[in-house]
Amino acid sequence: MDGAGPRPPWLKVRFPASPRFGELLALLRDSELHTVCEEARCPNIGECWGRGTATFMILGDTCTRSCGFCAVKTGRPGTLDTDEPRRVALAIQRMGLRHAVITSVNRDELPDGGARMFAETIRWGRRLSPGTTFEVLIPDFKGDEDALAAVMAARPEILNHNTETVPRLYRQVRPQAVYERSLRVLRRAKELDPGALTKSGLMVGLGETREELLAVFRDLAAAGVDILTVGQYLRPTPAHLPVARYWEPPEFEELREAALAMGFRHVEAGPLVRSSYHAEEQAVAARSDAAGAGMIPLTVRGADPAGG
Repeated sequence: MDGAGPRPPWLKVRFPASPRFGELLALLRDSELHTVCEEARCPNIGECWGRGTATFMILGDTCTRSCGFCAVKTGRPGTLDTDEPRRVALAIQRMGLRHAVITSVNRDELPDGGARMFAETIRWGRRLSPGTTFEVLIPDFKGDEDALAAVMAARPEILNHNTETVPRLYRQVRPQAVYERSLRVLRRAKELDPGALTKSGLMVGLGETREELLAVFRDLAAAGVDILTVGQYLRPTPAHLPVARYWEPPEFEELREAALAMGFRHVEAGPLVRSSYHAEEQAVAARSDAAGAGMIPLTVRGADPAGG
């Protein structure tokens, strides 16, 4: 059991039995694709899959890093599947998605960290589903700016890179990551493509303080991040980091209000919030009229000028 005790009632989720869930599961199995929803044991999988949305995980199912919070398998990855971008795009087309989210494991052994595969997935997606908007949740590519530039050249509507936690806890939570490097990724992404939205997310419940969280919020705002997500950490297995405490719903609302006051365009904060939870709604809200006249659609940006 976690040091924080049993899960409170607001974290207990019913798994809805939806026909759409079964259809999506069969599609993914037939296509030999992975989702972070399954690999990371996301608590919202029933709701999201029931609505026909999923976050595709490219570059295989084995990560070269060993983060203390993550349930994705760690080890030596297999051979790169160069047909994966096409199969992801076909699945997006068959699902009729208006907004597609693509993430990956870390592939630190690859020269570009897998950046080319992100770009190819977006380009295949645009060919088969020209009306779909694309969000990518990327690793830090070990700070390789050329790798980041390759992703941004494919013109994703949203570039997401999670900071995950506060700097003091990086050694335990993200031992192979660097806080300042993550900030640079987000800042540089905005410089490379000012028209793209940038996004980052954090977990709470690992031992951080409110003051530390607010300091990270300020750093992200200074880096030009548009969308912020904040959710409760849930221990996926006994081998992972324990939950230090469960933050209560009113505390999430306080964090949301504090972040909005710092200038973020949209903040999603709540116990069950994850990076890709309500991703399309987050994007639309971030694109809303600054004067508050109402929501506008997230604009499809089209292929990159280089003709990818």
